[in-house]
This record gives sequence, C-alpha cells and structure tokens, in this order.
Amino acid sequence: LFCCFCFLHLSDYLFIFLHCFPKSLDFSDLLAEVTVPVSMKEVGGYIEKQVAYLSGGRGEDSSVIITLPECSAFSDIPEEALTKVFTYLTLIPRQPGVKFIIILDRRLDTWASIKTALARIAASFPGNLHLVLVLRPTSFFHRTVTDIGFRFSQEDFMLKMPVVMLSSVTDLLRYIDENQLTSEFGGTLDYCHSDWIVLRTAIESFAVTVKDIAQMLQGFGTELAETELPEEAKAIEYLLELHTDKYRKLKDAIRSVSKEGRHLLSSLETTAKEDDSQWDVKLDWETVQRLLAQLRDMESAFDGFFEKHHLKLHQYLQLLRYEQSFQEVRLSSTCLSMFEVTARAQIIILHGHQLSAGHHYAMALIMQRCNELRHYCDTLTAALKSKHTRLLQTHQMLLCLGQTWCDDAAYLLANQLVDKFQSKEGAQAALRDIEKLLEGAPSMLSSGLDIVTAEYEAVITPHFQVIQQMIQNRQACLRKLADKHVRPVQLVAPRPENTPRSKSPLFSPKHGTAQAHRYKPAYFKRRIVIEIENFHVMRELIETERIYVEELLSVLLGYRAEMDNPALSGVLPPILRSKRDILFGNMPEIYNFHIFLQDLEGCLEAPEAVGACFLERKESFQMYESYCQNKLRSEALWRQFSDCGFFLECQKKLEHKLGLDSYLLKPIQRLTKYQLLLKELIKYSTDCEGTSELQGALAAMLDLLKSVNDSMHQIAITGYEGDICELGRVLMQGSFSVWISHKKGPTRMKEMARFKPMQRHLFLYERALLLCKRREEHGDGCDKTPSYSFKHCLKMTAVGITENVKGDVKKFEIWYSGREEVYVVQAPTVEVKMAWLNELRRILTNQQKMLRGLRAT
Repeated sequence: LFCCFCFLHLSDYLFIFLHCFPKSLDFSDLLAEVTVPVSMKEVGGYIEKQVAYLSGGRGEDSSVIITLPECSAFSDIPEEALTKVFTYLTLIPRQPGVKFIIILDRRLDTWASIKTALARIAASFPGNLHLVLVLRPTSFFHRTVTDIGFRFSQEDFMLKMPVVMLSSVTDLLRYIDENQLTSEFGGTLDYCHSDWIVLRTAIESFAVTVKDIAQMLQGFGTELAETELPEEAKAIEYLLELHTDKYRKLKDAIRSVSKEGRHLLSSLETTAKEDDSQWDVKLDWETVQRLLAQLRDMESAFDGFFEKHHLKLHQYLQLLRYEQSFQEVRLSSTCLSMFEVTARAQIIILHGHQLSAGHHYAMALIMQRCNELRHYCDTLTAALKSKHTRLLQTHQMLLCLGQTWCDDAAYLLANQLVDKFQSKEGAQAALRDIEKLLEGAPSMLSSGLDIVTAEYEAVITPHFQVIQQMIQNRQACLRKLADKHVRPVQLVAPRPENTPRSKSPLFSPKHGTAQAHRYKPAYFKRRIVIEIENFHVMRELIETERIYVEELLSVLLGYRAEMDNPALSGVLPPILRSKRDILFGNMPEIYNFHIFLQDLEGCLEAPEAVGACFLERKESFQMYESYCQNKLRSEALWRQFSDCGFFLECQKKLEHKLGLDSYLLKPIQRLTKYQLLLKELIKYSTDCEGTSELQGALAAMLDLLKSVNDSMHQIAITGYEGDICELGRVLMQGSFSVWISHKKGPTRMKEMARFKPMQRHLFLYERALLLCKRREEHGDGCDKTPSYSFKHCLKMTAVGITENVKGDVKKFEIWYSGREEVYVVQAPTVEVKMAWLNELRRILTNQQKMLRGLRAT
C-alpha cells in the first residue's frame, strides 16, 4: 500500500526551505549615514587648544559662526591637521547649503600673522565661506602696518574669500547680533568650551556605538543566511538554541545602547529648556533623535528578520520530524497490526493539519502527505472491512455446518437404545455408528477434544464442547461393554412417559430441562443472532465516533484556525476573533480527548471491553459539562454574527451543507448517543463477560447527562451574591411546592395549611441548598430558556430533615438553624421525594463523619 508514496530527499527540503528563508540584513545605507570622515578623536587635541570652535552663534542668513581665537601656535599647526579641524567643524551642522562666517581674532597679533592665517584659511577651509571678519591688532604700530598691508593685499584675498577688517568688537555688531556673540566679543551668548567637547564626545561615542551595533546585526544576519543547515533534527535544535542565545545577547546590547541614547537625549532636552536660543543644542538633539530612530529601525528590521528565520528553521525542523514519522508508519506497516498502523496514520494526519493551520511554508507538501495517508487508511479500512465480512460469513457457515453435525450427533446418541448394548454385537454396532458420524464431522471437530479446544478455543461454542464430551463418554462406555462381554450397568433408567430421546444422557434428568434447553438448535441460532447484532452495534459506535471526530477536526481547522488567516481578516469582525473561546468553548480539549476512538476500534472484536473503556475515562467525560454550560453564550454569539461573511466563506470551503451552529451541537448530540448505544450493547450482552462494566458505563453516562442538565439549569440562576462555584457540584434540581415557617414570626406550623404553597425550584449542592423562583421563559420558539431568581440559601452544615409529614406521603421537612426556619417540601411524586431524601441523607451523613474525624484528630 505504501509503494506508491514518493519520498523527497533532504536536498529537496533544503531547496523549499531556502526559497522561503529571509535574505540577510542590509544596513549599508545606515552605516554610510552614521560614518563621518573626521571624528573628535582625530582632532581632539587641536579642539582642546581652541584653535577653532563652534560657539553656536548665527550670522546673516543663519550662517554658522566659526571662531578662531588668539592662538600663538596657529602657524605651527600642520596643513593636514588644520584641514581636518575645519572639515570636522563644517560637518557638524547638517543643513544642506549652510554658509559659514569666520571670526578671526588677532587683536594681540601682527599683520604677518593675519596674512598667514588668511592664506591658510583660503587654502584649507572646505565649506561655503560667506564672510571672514578679522579683528585687527589693537596696538598703534601693528594696526597701522595691518591697514597698509591689507590695502595692498586686499584684492588678493577678496578674490578667494570676502574679508572684512574690523577695528574693534563694536564693529562686529554691524554684522552679527550681540546675542549670537560670546562674552569675549561683548555678546551675551553663553558658551563653555569644555562642556561642548564633552557633549560632542558623548554624541560621537553614541554614534559609533550605533554603528557597531549595525555592523554586529548585519554580521549576525549574514551568519544566519549563510549557515549550512544540518541533516539531523538534534543538530537543528542545537542551531536554534545557539541562534536564540546570540539573538538575546544582541537584543540586550541594543537595549543598553537605546538606554544610553535616551539618557543623552534627556540631557539635551534639559539644556534646551534652559536656553531656547541655542541652535546648536537643538541640532545636537536632532542628531541624537535621528540616531535613536535609526537604532529603532535597525531593531525592528532585526526582530523581523530573526523572527522569520527562527520560524522557518523551526518549521524546517517540524517538516523533518513529520517526514520521519511518515516514513516510520511506512516501515511499521509490515510489523504492526493494521489497527495500530491506522491509529498512527490518523495521528500523523492530525499533526499535518495542525502544521497547515499554522501556515507552514511547506503546506502543499504536508497536505500531499496527509492525502496519501488518508488514501492509505481508506484503502486499509476497506480491505479490513471486506476481510471481516468474508471471515464473518465463513464463521457463520462453519457454525451452521457444526450446528447441523451437532444436531445429528445429539439425535444419534439419543436414539441409541440402552437395551441394544446388552450384547457385544449391539455395542460394536453402536460404536460403528459413532465412528461413521465422526468421519463426516467438520474438519475442526474431527480431532480429539483436547486438540479442538487448544486450536479453536477462541471460537468454539459450549454446544460443540458438550457434544464432543458426550461422544467420548459414549465411545468409552461402548468399548468397555464390547471388551468385557458383560451386561453393563444401565446408564439411564427408562422412563415410559418420556420420548425415546430421553434415554440419552443429553436429555436425562441428570442434566435437567434447563440444561437441555441450552443445547437446543434454537438456542445456538439465537446466540449467533445476538453476536451479529452486537457486531452491528459496535460497528455503528465506531463508525459514528470516527465521523464525529472528523467533524470536530473540520470545525477546528475550517473555522477556528481560519480566524488567524490574514486572507480572511477583512470579513472577520475583530470582536469575534477575541471571543473565539466563547463560540467554540472547549471543543479543542474535547477533540484531543477523543483519541478514545483508537481504543473503541480495538473493541470491535471484543464488545465486552467497551464498558471498561468508558469507565476508565469517566472523569475525562466531565469536560462535556463545561462545553454544555458555555452553549448558551455560544448560541447568543452565533445569533449575533451568523450572517458574517467569514462563516459563509468557511462553510463554502468546507463544502458543508449545514452551518456552523449545527456542528456546534454535535458534542451534545454525541453525549446523548453514547447512552443509547450502550443500552443496545447491554441488550445483546446479557450474562456475558463484561456486562457489569457495560452497565457501569451506562450508569456513568446517565449520571453525566443528569449532571449536564442540572448545570444547564444552574447557569440560569440570577440574583445570587457570591461565587456559586464555592457551593460545589449540582447534585439534584427540580420544582417543588414549598411552605415556609419562621419560629419567631407570625406564622406557625399549624397555620401553614391555610396558605397557598409557593412554587420553588430547588438546587441541591454539596455544601448548600438554594431555593429559587422560576421566571417566565424568554425568547421565541426553541430559543426559550427559563431563569431562576434566587430566594434563599441554606448551608448544609445547618440543615436537618424530617422524612415524613402527616397528611401527605409526598411531603418532607427541611429545617434550618435548629428549626428557626422550617420548609415543608411537597415533591411531584413519591419516587422524587425518596431520591431527594437519599441524597440529603448521604450529604448529612458525610458531614457527621467529617466532624467525628476532625474531633478525633
């Protein structure tokens, strides 16, 4: 059967996997943005010496001011270093097309120094230089030399850059506002060079850290994408753990850097609040904010990449395991029973549907495997059914042949008159008749009794065994008579009033009329009919159970799992998705419980074992009670959304003729069906092995139905303050006529007969008795449901009962708190009264035992 299955090589799985696997992370654009040509680390020494700095001031057209203060070592700075300093300062403002103004302070210097500085600025400054403001020397001699020198050299400088020679700081105010100048130039701009260096260092350190994180993430992404996938499940599990560990470490690093960035941002925000006019602080804040945004984008991309990678790798592992299970079923088909192979195949099919419901990337391949297994199971089941039918027919035919032979044997033995055994010839003739009978016996009865019993013990009937024993006894007796040639002792006294058949030991008084009746042909025919009926009931139980399980699976996969399908999100109201547990209840739990089907299938040839199957799972069947209690909420939700396009689409896909509400009723209908099938099995299993277990299973199912019915009434109770679950399980419920009397009230017991009784619905719990008033049913048609208004709660620890009330055999008393309150209850029938009294008596007796136990301890 498995020869038609196709198996993929591991390379085929890898091909499918790699086509679904996310590509490596690419942060090259971000790295290019974060990377700067010059950093503080390269020019830090010159910046600290204040060769040049950005004070934060702005000139005309928002031009950025770069200040070159007095510096005796300016001429000694290498050209390359000066270029780096200017480049570093011009890269800090990130606005496109920004202009720069240089303030060259040479008030304590000479014309030669000014000329050299201007020449170096013209040669090294990389930005868009808008204006150079020179504060000329203040001494008379150097000022005069500067004026003369600048007059003759002005054209040379003006061709390269606009230069303005200023006599004093007051002249600066004509070009730059005083609040954009630092105090050394008579302005009000607050600037601290050391603080600026610390801030710039922190920002650049943060930027470098972000860059390092980006490189690490990109490297890890490349590692994941280029990792050679192993061919064993354990190696893949190790790889998953290793990748997850690295992922967590990188996430910790990202969180640490983000925390550092937020702290830096907070410091900048505090500074900005103190002085709104500092444009450079705002610029730095924007820089840090941008870096944080880039870090968040990286983290988001990294999370998405790893999630896809991890999911695909995990699904790859699932696929390998699924294929391994598939091959194990294929190989086990030659060494396991067909029932075991089918059960394993069903489990693998279920697993495949679960993988597909999770949107596995190899869904098509998995469903192909499921279809192959389903076809295999169907073929195997059909072959088994056909084989079983043929064997059953053969069995019935052999039984009929055996029965006919047994009838002939019984007739022969009954008609061998004892009077003829008095002679040797008569005994020998009787022996020959028996030997002739044995020669025509069916093959399975032609051997001795011991051999027949050993070989056919499973199928041989008591009738065959009795006939065999009778023949052996008769042969032994006849041989003894033939050998001794003496008159044997008569085996059975002749009874003239009986027919000749009565002279056979089979019909003698020694066996009795009941014994004889058991071995009549009609009895065996009836036994065959019973066995056939038993088989039909078992087949119906198993077939309907299989259909039921398949219907549960179709609902869970075709409706519940589809609520997570993105393709159907447009037709599914969000509120319905959040209430799926109300709509479907604990149906997934019920489905998982019904691997019970495999045990039932094992009972097809042994119906007597069915009762034990049910009793072993007696407690697990209680999950149906939770499902039934939720049913009212489920129906209300269904009525609200029954016209939803989602349900119509799912029904169309499943090709169901009935709507979802019909399938949500299946668990309740199945629960009712169990007790009917068990009754049928008991009907055809009287006096057989396992009958007591079947009766116990039926009692358990009936108790469960009663418990479900009671709990359905319980959920309709309104007005009870407190947690009703604390009262325990509902033991009984029903409607009664009730009279109430209070010891200290105006009403007395003798007066109660004058008053009309109240109609109350009583709920008996393990710890309390609730009295409720039944309200009018609301709803239309089949949707009508009763409700019960809470009236009284009697704790069982303070309850007593009087079993008989004078005047009416259907009445009994429930008294509370030492007869402070007395409730006379009239049951609808005496049987109902006795059932309630028995349950009340049991609860009160258990309470007394518990109290005695507590006192003893």
